[in-house]
Amino acid sequence: MAPAGPASVAVLDLDAGGGHIPSMETPFWKTKTLEAMTPAEWESLCDGCGKCCLSKLEDEDTGAIYWTSVGCRLFDAETCRCSDYANRLARVPDCVGLTPQNVRTISWLPKTCAYRLVAEGHDLYWWHRLVSGSSETVHEAGISMRGRVSVSETELAEPDDYFEHMLDDEP
Repeated sequence: MAPAGPASVAVLDLDAGGGHIPSMETPFWKTKTLEAMTPAEWESLCDGCGKCCLSKLEDEDTGAIYWTSVGCRLFDAETCRCSDYANRLARVPDCVGLTPQNVRTISWLPKTCAYRLVAEGHDLYWWHRLVSGSSETVHEAGISMRGRVSVSETELAEPDDYFEHMLDDEP
């Protein structure tokens, strides 16, 4: 069984023509601030869990956030990624584009989110693709939303329909 907590490993070169070659360099997420990362490094932090793509409900009185198993209209349930990532902000008005500037202020980011972990000074988990060398480990570890999205937002007619898809806890 794999460890449950963050892993400390050598960097994996995901751009090395076909193979994942461990490097003895310290991983970029341990040496750079979020703001200092290149666009490619920033994007590579996304673990592909799909939790950002779930609809969340906010209690207007308390500000409490409640998770649902409702996927965004652009959510690809197999890959747990956006089906139109480049245009998502234009096509989905309430989509939140994560940036180095806003990631520290978004309270609903999952506890396992790499952006949140790095912003808080933590390492990535063993199942993160930058650690494991595979984009499948997030699914194999049961972290992603693969197989756990009950319905797409396009299938819900009324705002009250979301309540029957509320989750007890963060997925």
